[in-house]
Amino acid sequence: MRIAIIVPAFNVAPFLRDTLLSVLQQTHRDWTVVVVDDGSTDATAAVAASFADDRIRLIRQDNAGVSAARNRGIRSAASLMPDAFLFLDGDDWLAPNALALLANTLDAAPWAVAACGRYARVGPDGACRPSVAPPDGCLLERLLIQNLFANGGHLLIRREAIESVGEFRTDLCYGEDWEYWTRLASQGEFAAARSPAPILFVRERPGGATLSNATDPTAYQPAMEAIHRNPAIAERLGRSRLAHLRHRAEAEMAWTVGREMVRHGRQRDGLIWLARSVRSAPSPRRLALIGLSWFRLGPFRPYQSGAQQRFLPVAPL
Repeated sequence: MRIAIIVPAFNVAPFLRDTLLSVLQQTHRDWTVVVVDDGSTDATAAVAASFADDRIRLIRQDNAGVSAARNRGIRSAASLMPDAFLFLDGDDWLAPNALALLANTLDAAPWAVAACGRYARVGPDGACRPSVAPPDGCLLERLLIQNLFANGGHLLIRREAIESVGEFRTDLCYGEDWEYWTRLASQGEFAAARSPAPILFVRERPGGATLSNATDPTAYQPAMEAIHRNPAIAERLGRSRLAHLRHRAEAEMAWTVGREMVRHGRQRDGLIWLARSVRSAPSPRRLALIGLSWFRLGPFRPYQSGAQQRFLPVAPL
């Protein structure tokens, strides 16, 4: 299976080398990387250009956002006729068996539009928090409630599905990947790689755009509107069902905002949003979890600062 790996990169010079080294260490060797430098003002392009492997390509463009960078990468890689695409952020890295595991999973599930695997979040202090088992099957309704994926780095998507779904929406600044996954899920099912170990490592960077937006309720709204106003999804599910799922999505958003506020030290504001979520969609488990927010434990633990962590090699299974 030939795999195109699209790496949107904006001011990630301290991390991009680790990202590309993790691709070079893959046990699956049939791949091409397209690094799209999205108007970086640091040495991001120089880092990408320093690799002599001709499977690593560099494209430079004026800053246009992550969606535009991914779309540029898709168009560039299309001429190579890859069998599948993977979208790897420029500050994350892969386990050495990631591509092999995802390719084997996708090959074994010809009905699936994509294969997914476990991931782990890695804090600045080096603490690694693996995810639960990846979801599979028909995920459309679940994705209409919440984003089930860390990002595209643990998803291998068939080329035919990419061609059918179209490009990432450049008018969305946050949650653009979530909106894309819902369109992908409307095309077919997902296959989960059966592995207990993470294949993607997501670098948490306090102060970065993703974590900063997570505390802003207004940041979620454009993506949520785009998702729930998609006419194809509305026609498929019906107005009543879609309205119910939108209500659940609003409650899920409130929980996420509240959790992230607590983690960022805004405990009082966070509790208001957590309570709003539980009132809107009562859950005994989450009602019990709110107690942990007072002590900033469990899912409410504060973000840690620390020395910039380097690439953490993970042995293949």
